[in-house]
Amino acid sequence: MTAAGTPGRGPLTGVRVVELAGIGPGPFAAMLLADLGADVVRVDRPGGAALGIDPARDVTNRNKRSVIVDLKSADGAARVLDLAARADILIEGFRPGVAERLGVGPDACHARNPKLVYGRMTGWGQDGPLADRAGHDIAYIAVTGTLGLTGAPDAPPAAPANLLGDYAGGSLYLVVGVLAALHHARATGTGQVVDAAIVDGTSHLSAMIHGMLAAGAWQDRRGANLLDGGCPYYGTYETADGKYMAVGALEPQFYELFTALLGLPDQADARTDVTRWGALREAVAARFRSRSQDEWTAVFDGTDACVAPVLSLTEAPHHPHLAARGTFTDHGGITQPAPAPRFSATPASVRRPPALPGADTADVARDWDVPDLASDHPTKDLA
Repeated sequence: MTAAGTPGRGPLTGVRVVELAGIGPGPFAAMLLADLGADVVRVDRPGGAALGIDPARDVTNRNKRSVIVDLKSADGAARVLDLAARADILIEGFRPGVAERLGVGPDACHARNPKLVYGRMTGWGQDGPLADRAGHDIAYIAVTGTLGLTGAPDAPPAAPANLLGDYAGGSLYLVVGVLAALHHARATGTGQVVDAAIVDGTSHLSAMIHGMLAAGAWQDRRGANLLDGGCPYYGTYETADGKYMAVGALEPQFYELFTALLGLPDQADARTDVTRWGALREAVAARFRSRSQDEWTAVFDGTDACVAPVLSLTEAPHHPHLAARGTFTDHGGITQPAPAPRFSATPASVRRPPALPGADTADVARDWDVPDLASDHPTKDLA
């Protein structure tokens, strides 16, 4: 049965999600669920913190609806519990114990809805010595060993925005967890708590490298390995115009084509000779500096040399392959990544612009049959 107010599109159509407003990985996880068709209701707090940008441009709130509830008011918790009673999934990103103190912790929610999947998104997790400490992506990934993998060996580790921790190790693991728990709840009638910690997810992402380390195929230092910039045919190189090309010519046939097109046929035998890697790196760098990014892109275009231009965020949507696939889309005047992955029978789409705080309170109150939700929030005051 399709949830009221949700177009019949996307594989999660009919799934109801309550998101207790926060920033970072929680909203991104809820956006992914919304992209896939879930009816996501974001519970914003009055004057609550956001990204510090115009909420109409906060893409992580697309495909959602927003209500305002003051959880510190006398009836705030009751209103959230009314939503939880009608939801399949709830997502919160408070520090451990905060949701309980506000009256909307797992026990209170499960008392109203035993089938509810309660997703908890934190950096350190719900227990452990650092569970109550503040932190951000860079600190979480620092202790997992993954931050130490990035950057040149003679420079500090490079900060990979907040993609590795918040979104890859956090949001995506939360989404996998709540969907797996939803499958279990529908089979058994029993909900559960999903403890998604960025330190756990990011550590899990390094499983292959830990295996290589155990096998003696990976050195525990930066810039000395096949995939961390230590290999001269897996990395980035500056071009004549100050831009960069990315090289990933690992396999023998790709490496042979790469060196030929680059104009270094005499380096064909250097692939497996580590003693020649220093000279190979210098030769490759010199060749790339001799032409512009556009020129090198044309040289490698249509080949299996595994070479690509390093594009900026504004350049990426115009790349011919991404443009042909519709990897990016324009909605409401904002160029943004399209929903992913893709489904043959239940395609996802950007259906709604970013939800403005409280703008959907009346509609959600009607569609979810929670009349008290809108009693103190007339629509005219919420736009």
